[in-house]
This record gives sequence, C-alpha cells and structure tokens, in this order.
Amino acid sequence: MTTETVTGATEAAPRLEWAKLVPDVHKAMIRLDTAARQGLDLRLYELVKIRASQINHCAFCIDMHSKDALAAGESVERIVQLSAWEESRHFYTGKELAALELTEAVTVLTDGFVPDEVYEKAAAHFEETELAQLIAAITVINAWNRFGVTCRMVPGHYQPGTHK
Repeated sequence: MTTETVTGATEAAPRLEWAKLVPDVHKAMIRLDTAARQGLDLRLYELVKIRASQINHCAFCIDMHSKDALAAGESVERIVQLSAWEESRHFYTGKELAALELTEAVTVLTDGFVPDEVYEKAAAHFEETELAQLIAAITVINAWNRFGVTCRMVPGHYQPGTHK
C-alpha cells in the first residue's frame, strides 16, 4: 500500500470558528449533548450520530463519531456498512435498525412527519425514557451537523477523548 501527498494542496480552514466566537453556545451544546446520551448504549449512540452526519453531509462529525465509535469497540465493518444499512441489515440488531430508521426519519423532516410505523418500531425496542433519550440524541447531532456544515468545520484532526 502506498500513500501519496497531493502536491500544492493547502490545509483547509473552517469558514467560521463559531465555538470561539460564541463560547457560551458551544458550552451549552456540550451540556445538551452530555444530557442526551445518558442511558443510551455508547455504540448505538455513535452509530446514530454517524448516520445522521452522513445524511447531513457533515464530514467533520462523520470523522469524529467514526473515531469515537471505534474507540468504543465498534467494528470498522459496521461503520463502513452504515451508509447502506438498509441493504446491510444483517450487520445490525433489530434495536439498532429501529434506531437508524428513526434517525433517518427525524433527520429528513423535509419528507414530512416521522411516520407512525417508524416511531412504533422504535417504541417496541426502547423503554419510554430510553426512546426520549434517543430522540434527544438524534436532535442534538442534527444541531451539531448544522454548525459543522455551515461553518465548514475541517475533518481529519479529531482524536477520541479530546472534544470535552
């Protein structure tokens, strides 16, 4: 295997360093994120964050949460297959599939309301409090994605354990 360096490439820079400009908002987002993850399996939580970030095209968050998922013991194979989870259902549990389907429905609200059958599938796999936590986690990653995409946050530099 060889690696090549692109000649003439320059280091990408974010469009806006929002966290430095509005630190109170950034700190509030971190607190919200911490609260949203309570009671959720860490690997499931990271899969949901990766999938929402894929849908939203947030390269920074895909990078971050893929690395966090690996650090939490997730397999490379399941992370790679996540973008095609509907065709790769055998890689995931029924609970994970319900969470991924709910993630897509909540993330892509332009398609309309979250369908009853999607919600009911998730409700069958999660206790009410855990389901509320899952919805909170999906909502929070979508907010993070909006910051990441709008400000063009640069992927590739994140190391697990450094975002707190």
